[in-house]
Amino acid sequence: MRFVAVTSCPTGIAHTYMAAEALEQAGRDAGHEVLVETQGSAGTVPLRPEQIAAADGVIYAADLEVRGKERFAGRPAVDVGVKAAVHDAPGVIAQAVSAVESGDPAELGAVAAAPGPVSGSASGAGGASSRSVGVGTRVRQWLMTGVSYMIPFVAAGGILIALGFLFGGDEVVARLYGGTYDGVTYEPIANYLPVAFTDGHNFQTLLAQAGFAGILFALGKILFFLLVPILSGYIAFAIADRPGLVPGISGGLLAGLLGAGFLGGLASGFAAGFAAWGLTRLRVPKGVRGVMPVVVIPLVSSLAVALLMIFVLGGPIASLTELLTDWLNSLTGANLILLGVLLGLMQAFDMGGPVNKVAYTFATAGLTTAIASSAGGPPLQIMAAVMAGGMVPPLGLALATVLRKQLWTAAERENGMACWLLGLSFITEGAIPFAAAHPLRVIPSIMLGSGVAGGLVMAFGCELRAPHGGIWVIALISQPLLYLLAVAIGAVIAGLSTIFLMSLDARKTASIAAAEDRAEAITV
Repeated sequence: MRFVAVTSCPTGIAHTYMAAEALEQAGRDAGHEVLVETQGSAGTVPLRPEQIAAADGVIYAADLEVRGKERFAGRPAVDVGVKAAVHDAPGVIAQAVSAVESGDPAELGAVAAAPGPVSGSASGAGGASSRSVGVGTRVRQWLMTGVSYMIPFVAAGGILIALGFLFGGDEVVARLYGGTYDGVTYEPIANYLPVAFTDGHNFQTLLAQAGFAGILFALGKILFFLLVPILSGYIAFAIADRPGLVPGISGGLLAGLLGAGFLGGLASGFAAGFAAWGLTRLRVPKGVRGVMPVVVIPLVSSLAVALLMIFVLGGPIASLTELLTDWLNSLTGANLILLGVLLGLMQAFDMGGPVNKVAYTFATAGLTTAIASSAGGPPLQIMAAVMAGGMVPPLGLALATVLRKQLWTAAERENGMACWLLGLSFITEGAIPFAAAHPLRVIPSIMLGSGVAGGLVMAFGCELRAPHGGIWVIALISQPLLYLLAVAIGAVIAGLSTIFLMSLDARKTASIAAAEDRAEAITV
């Protein structure tokens, strides 16, 4: 059979491409052809119309709204979520085959982003092969769509700001915002940094006074200023498609200006999305339909969201954001270490899944607040702990495959080699193949190692101004040697714990690995 598939995950990085590779391989093993469209952060190469026309069925392995879903209308489909394709691709292929053989067509609607509970692969799809999507799942999809578009801004902005500090130190802040450094007092260039880039004179002043490091810092601050509007805009986009962008982005901009921050962006995004979606459902005379998407919907929805943010939500959410920031900054000693342990455990629990993303989003939200206020302290330590916790699982499993090779199959040992690079690059998903094969032995082990690493990073007081990068941004981490020590200790604990649990039934484990190696050799 021939299948077309779409894969996407909340961040559009690891799970998206791992699911695609797993489906393609499982299809080949079962004698089928699978063509995958990855809707990830690296861009999308759409399936060609003739490829879709020739397909017997469709596989949706997506945790976000599938873009262009109407292309697959009328074809048998299964909707399983991205993790199912990563963990059990052969089972997903079997489901797809069953759906084709039963001849159960997916009745896809023209609008892929209608609010409310949806069952099956789209608004009307049924059948045993479809996944039931409830309200909670749909809300998470909308939220993670916004987060997935925001993360590149976080990464680029954070690294630019970190580089500014690397090359210019604290002097950069004094030169940009005004203050005294090393006995010299500087006047602020611009209270609102983007002004320095829209006014030629101020730009030249910025270059002369702050230098190259100041330029890097200012560019990073601009990208960080865009975080909340992007988050809000793409939450609204996920709910209402393109009509949600204008009210979502404008509402997010207001949330930023009002000091409501990340939480304000969430509120404005959902409000804008539902406002725009409601307006698209209005029955209007034919003469008005042409101006609805261009004038009426953006005007009315933007005004409604602006009034809501200014007079109702902005103030309370800004106060709540300030309370959360003050709470983070008040954490010291044992409380901070316990938070590091908890965040490390969350990073390893589902290796890039929802729990992992909650910890990562919490860290990046604190990072944006700290950098926006040119502060340091606990928020930067939290970011460091989260990255350490995410680096440990692949590194620990790579170590385990080296120390006790007989416990692993040839494929697992090969995956272990790749995990060295994945772990050093802060790609926690490298541990998934091991966790899928041995969940009760691997997951507790890597959680233990990640929890220890997160707690040690907090105890050492390491700070990180970049939200991603792993070993490649080590120059941007304070006390880098202690940070590497924390990661190494966590990886050793994770690796040795895995070996211990795998060795509880070492004879059975080794015989299974040997049998699989023989089967693979015969196949080759």
